[in-house]
Amino acid sequence: MAHLRSRRRLALAVPVVLSLTASLGFLPAAASAAPRTAAAEQAADAPALAYVVNTKADHRAITSVKRAIAAADGKVVATYDRIGVIVVHSANPDFGKEIRAVRGVQSAGATRTSPLTPAGTTDAGAADFVTAAEAARTRAASALTPGSEPLEADQWDLRAIGADKAAKINPGSSKVTVAVIDTGVDDTHPDLAPNFSASQSANCVGGKADTSEGAWRPYTADDYHGTHVAGEIAAARNGVGVAGVAPGVKVAGIKVSDPDSGLFYPENVVCAFVFAADHGVEITNNSYYVDPWLYNCMDDPDQKAIVDAVNRAQLYAQKKGTLHLASAGNSNHDLASDAIDDASSPNDSTPVERTIDPSECYDIPTQLPGVVTVSATGVQNLKSYYSTYGKGVVDVAAPGGDRRYQLPDTPSKDGRILSTMPNGQYAWLQGTSMASPHAAGVAALLKSKHPRATPAQLQALLKAQANNPGCPESYDQDGDGVQDATCEGGSRVNGFYGFGIVDALRAVK
Repeated sequence: MAHLRSRRRLALAVPVVLSLTASLGFLPAAASAAPRTAAAEQAADAPALAYVVNTKADHRAITSVKRAIAAADGKVVATYDRIGVIVVHSANPDFGKEIRAVRGVQSAGATRTSPLTPAGTTDAGAADFVTAAEAARTRAASALTPGSEPLEADQWDLRAIGADKAAKINPGSSKVTVAVIDTGVDDTHPDLAPNFSASQSANCVGGKADTSEGAWRPYTADDYHGTHVAGEIAAARNGVGVAGVAPGVKVAGIKVSDPDSGLFYPENVVCAFVFAADHGVEITNNSYYVDPWLYNCMDDPDQKAIVDAVNRAQLYAQKKGTLHLASAGNSNHDLASDAIDDASSPNDSTPVERTIDPSECYDIPTQLPGVVTVSATGVQNLKSYYSTYGKGVVDVAAPGGDRRYQLPDTPSKDGRILSTMPNGQYAWLQGTSMASPHAAGVAALLKSKHPRATPAQLQALLKAQANNPGCPESYDQDGDGVQDATCEGGSRVNGFYGFGIVDALRAVK
C-alpha cells in the first residue's frame, strides 16, 4: 500500500463540524429525498454497499437525515453525532444520488466499489521471521553491550536515532498512550504485554467500536502488521527480545482491517479516530491509507465524502488533544509534483489507470491537516529507495529500513526493521509503515516530557528536534546514471526528510 500528500497540504476550516466545507463548499440541498427510481425499487435482492453521510453536527439535522436515509432504503450502522458522520449500509443502487439531494446532507458517498462481504498497509515486501540460529547469534552480540535487550544488536534503527541512549534518560511516561490504528495488536506478546492498554483498545471494523476482551487482536498470525508496528513504538525493556523507541509508554490497538479483504475502509477509520479521542489517547500511528482509493479526488462525490468523513473524525481527535502520525507511502512518488500516475485504485474491485493532481486528489489520512507525514530512511540516513517524498509534504523522516542499498554492520546485516510479531515471534519488515511508528515513539517521548503540549505544539517540537542531513548530491541508488528521485529544498527543510530525521536523544534532553 502507499501514501501521499501535496506541497499544498489540504487547507481546511478549523471547526470540526464543518471540516472540509471551507474548501469544498456545501453540496446542493433539496427539501426531501428524491423520488424513488424504478431501479431502486427493484434492488431488494441487490448486494449492499457501505456509505458515509456527512451532515451538520446538530441533533435536528441528524434526525431529519436519518429519516431520509430510511426512506432511501438505507440502514444506519453507526452515528457520530459530534462530528455529523453517519455510517450506512444500503442495497439501493441510487442511494448515494438520492441522499446527496436531501436538505442538510453536506456530502455522502460509497466507501467501497464492491459489495459488502459476510485491510491496506505501507510495508514493502513480506516479513522474514527470525530463526533460532539467528537469534542465538544476535543474543551473543547483544550481550557485549550491558543493558541491551537480547535482540537489540540487530536494531540499528534505535541507535540511528539515539533511542538506546534516550531510554537511559527517559523511557517515556506510562501516562502517555500511542494507539496503533492497524490490523490489530497481539497484546499477549511478552514484549508488548507490560505496556499494553486494553481500556484504550477496540475493534472498529464496520464503523462501530467493539471493546470486548481481545477484540483488538489480529484475526490470524498473517495479520501481523499492527503487532510489528506496536513493538517498534513501545516494546518493553524487560530482558526479552527487542526494545521500542519509547519503552515506557503505553500502546493500544484499534483494529480497522476488514477480516476478508484486509482493507482499511473509511467508516472503520472514522470509528478509530473518534474512539481514540474519547478514550484519552495522546498519539495515533497510521501506517496505511484509507481504502479503496490511494488518492481521493474531490470532483468525485463518493471520494469527496470519504475525505470529509475521515477529516471530521481526525480533527475531532486533534481538538481533544490527539496528535496523528502517518506513513508517506512506498511508491517513490514526488507528492509535490503536478501529476502522479495511479493504477492501483480502486483496490477493492477493478483498478482503473488515471493521472491525478496531488493538490486535488488526496491520500488520507496522510494528507489531512495537522497529520504528521513521515518518510523512510535506511542505516546511512538516506531516503529509502521506495519511500514517497515531496517538499512541503513530508514533515519528518525516520528509520523504515532499506534492504537493497543500505545494509548495516550488525549480526544479521539486515537493513530492515526488527520487531514483534504475533505468537511471541520476531521478524524483519521495511516500509514507511515502519518509519511512522519510530516518529510516533519520539513524539511519545516529547509528550512525556511536555505533558501539556497540544498536538500543534507537539508537532512543532518533533520538527525542532529532528536532524536534517540535507539533500544528497546524487540519488542514483542503482548506479545506472539516472537519478532515482529528486530532492528539492535546503538543509532546514526539503522533500526527502521534511524538517529532518527524528532524534529520540535530543527529544528527551
